[in-house]
Amino acid sequence: MTEHKTRSSRRAQDGHSESQAFSLRHEALSPSGTPMTVDDLPPPGTGRWVIRRKAEVVAGVHGGLITLEEACRRYRLSVDEFRSWERLLRAHGLPGLRITRIKKYRRPRNR
Repeated sequence: MTEHKTRSSRRAQDGHSESQAFSLRHEALSPSGTPMTVDDLPPPGTGRWVIRRKAEVVAGVHGGLITLEEACRRYRLSVDEFRSWERLLRAHGLPGLRITRIKKYRRPRNR
């Protein structure tokens, strides 16, 4: 059996078609690891940004639920602010998004 057939057979055994397997690999996952939909994103105009909401917006953009431009418009964010959330999340995980620990996780600017 060729390798292609082996992978297809494995997917069939798992109960997923090839297109379903592709969509499963590219879905947005919440910070807790559960699949997300657009309805799981914070509401437009959110004013209080707890770490979970920041992480949900980043996950939504990365998972293709919303574009970066839509997220910035919907939540009144600058691209720089969103990118800082990405960097902090990647470097420090969820604790990096906590505003009370900002000095610990962000480098001071050179003046």
